[in-house]
Amino acid sequence: MALRIKTKWNSKGPKTLADRASVVGVYIWRASQEACKRMEKDEFSLGSDQQFVGVLTEMVAFSLQVTDRIIYGQMSEDDRRTFINALGKHLAQTAQSNIVDYLGEGDHLTTFINTLNTRAADYAEFEYTDTGPGYAFVRYLGEKISTAMAAMDNKWVLEHVMEIEAPEVVKTVKRVVGEVLGVKVA
Repeated sequence: MALRIKTKWNSKGPKTLADRASVVGVYIWRASQEACKRMEKDEFSLGSDQQFVGVLTEMVAFSLQVTDRIIYGQMSEDDRRTFINALGKHLAQTAQSNIVDYLGEGDHLTTFINTLNTRAADYAEFEYTDTGPGYAFVRYLGEKISTAMAAMDNKWVLEHVMEIEAPEVVKTVKRVVGEVLGVKVA
């Protein structure tokens, strides 16, 4: 099921990059949650709340990197850096408030941010073209999700993520980034 994306502003006036990042962040979070729900519906057991949070975090990190690759070269480096930092902060705040619901009180922010930073370095090694993430880019997501679900018997999770979940998330991210930032997406 595709997410309904609303990108029309209720208030008049110019929107800052932080405003736009918060909108993109909401949809990245929602698309990542939807991917987890689809996986459970397709009988992939996400197991414990810790595993669910791990899969969700990997989807968010992947989506953040897809967003960065889409805007690369279409915004000035200063604007791109400002936008991605604002997006990362928004996602971290969302993660902290939502992960508490799954894992209870505690500092979930540090682990989440460390994962985002580690994945940023890892995904930087992979190809992203005008049509989207390359094979290794998507396979890496599948491997990380498979690792997050390692305690469960989900032997087809890598293929499922690569063939179904990643393309769906990329489609949503492209659409929202294109509409919110007015950049070209393939």
